[in-house]
Order: sequence, then structure tokens, then C-alpha cells
Amino acid sequence: MKPTQQYLQQIESKLGGRVFGLGHAARLLAMTRIAGGHALLEGPPGIGKTLLARSFAQALGGQFRRVQGTPDLLPADITGVTVFRPDGTEFEFRPGPLFADVVLVDEVNRAGPKTQSALLEAMEEKRTTIDGDTRELPANFVVIATQNPIDFEGTYPLPESQVDRFLVRLDLTYAARDEEVQELQRYASPEGSAHQGSLTAIEDERELLRAARDEVAATRVERSLVEYVVDICEATRQSQDIALGLSTRAARALLLMARVLAAGSGFDFVRPDDVQSVVDAVGAHRIVLTPEARIAGLTATESLTRLVEGIAVPRVEGVVPTSADDAQE
Repeated sequence: MKPTQQYLQQIESKLGGRVFGLGHAARLLAMTRIAGGHALLEGPPGIGKTLLARSFAQALGGQFRRVQGTPDLLPADITGVTVFRPDGTEFEFRPGPLFADVVLVDEVNRAGPKTQSALLEAMEEKRTTIDGDTRELPANFVVIATQNPIDFEGTYPLPESQVDRFLVRLDLTYAARDEEVQELQRYASPEGSAHQGSLTAIEDERELLRAARDEVAATRVERSLVEYVVDICEATRQSQDIALGLSTRAARALLLMARVLAAGSGFDFVRPDDVQSVVDAVGAHRIVLTPEARIAGLTATESLTRLVEGIAVPRVEGVVPTSADDAQE
């Protein structure tokens, strides 16, 4: 089995026994880890967002920290502070929760703009500035932030510049009936709380991650596929339903995640299907609909899906086109 396939399979296996109904989210988190990006989770309270993030950190064998977003949360509360030692000899830096491998920022949109800006620097630069000194964060630093898509009272909506820093957004929903029954049966058993214990980390996770990233970097991308990604982004910029389309950063993210998916599927080249499979997770949170489109009840996902369906699928060596338009050519 190739490194990327092995990495994704191990993450899904570790999290599958802990979090029910979120298997797709676990796979996307693993792909985001390989891509070196950050993830935004949206969904109603109580469906396992925090458990998913904590279990993910345990599977990686890294340090996990949780930050609860509140209006009075200050930048220093997450970055850390410099204090004078009790012995009166020198100043000492006390790192905040950002100095961890996996940081869960729960209800990130309840934090104030200043705190969000501090988080933005950390996500983009993987370092933070405190009292004029720049300090590096862990090499594989990952932010997993959550938002409640229903209750917006008392929140500070994330600016487009910060939303664009999240490689993917995962829309989490309630588990299917059978999965929820299975979950409740486990809680009803004598060992019902056993799943709250620590997971064993993936063996040699850093080496396997490095091998997976090398494999993704070697995944071939034909020019026609690159043009396909650009066509999708340009379509969002020209759509009458979209006020803000996908940026060049979004195009890079789409291509990167498509490469990760292709490698994880055992291919050494990117297929149009890979792009189509990740376009919602990568692009939907980055576009802003016009007021008219929102009033009409259109969602970002629906708008993006319609645009992708209307774009000609390129011919890639070894892949048979699946769109009706290409089939006629």
C-alpha cells in the first residue's frame, strides 16, 4: 500500500471506533493534515466536533489544546505572555495554547476581531509575534476551528481574509439513524465510557506523513487539469449569483487537495473526478453570494455545484470523460 493510502486508512481506522457518523470528516481532516492546511468545522452542537478534533490529535501523537471563543478572549490568552520571574532576575515567556500540534478553537466567531487577527497570523505564517519577538509554532501546527451555523447572536463573523486561510470547511450533520443507534448502544454498555480514553498514536506518524507528502508532490498534473481548475475559479468570479469568487489561493488549495485525493486513491496523476470531489470542501466557504441569491434561497454549495456542472471536463490520459458534453465530442 502506498504511503498516502496507508496514512488515510490509519487515520480513518483510529477515529472510526471513536466518532460515529463522521467518517467522511475524518478522511478530509487526514487529507488536510497531509496538505498542511487548517480546517473549519460547521454543524449543530453535540454532534462530536470537539471529540473528533481531540481524537484526531491523539491519533497523530501530538499535543492538543482547546480554546473556547468568547467576546472577552484576548490575543495574549491564545499566544502567551511574557512575565517577570518571581525571583526578580529576568522575564520569562509562558506559551499559550497556540503552541501545540493541534489547536481546537471552539466557536471561533465568538472571539473578537483582535483575537481573530492573532489567530490569522499563526495560521498563515505558522509563527506569532509577542512583545515584538517572533516565535515559531510547531512544524505541523494545525488549527481546527468550529462554528455554529444557526446561532449568530453575539458573534463576530470571520472576515473573508481569514475564512480564506482555512484549506477546507466541513459541514457536519446529524448521524444516520443506524449510526446513532450504534452510538447509544455503546454508551448503554458497561464499557460505555471506554471510548473517552486515549487513542494509541499512529506508529512513526511523522515519517509516514513525510512519505505521503513526497508522494503527493510527485503526483502528475496535466496542463488541461490546471486549466480546468482555473475555469472553475473564473466561473465563480463571473457568476451573477456570486459577489466574491474564488481567489488564486483557493485555486492552489483546490489543486493541492485534488493531488492528495488522487494519491490517496492510488493514482499517480490527478483526474477531473478528484477536483470535483473536493471542490465543495475547498471552495464553498470562500465564495460570497449576492444579496439577491441569498434571498432566493441559493446556497454557496448549490451555486458552486451548478457552475462546475456547466464546465467542460478535460480529457486526461488514461481517464474516460464522464460528462455528457465530452461524451458527444
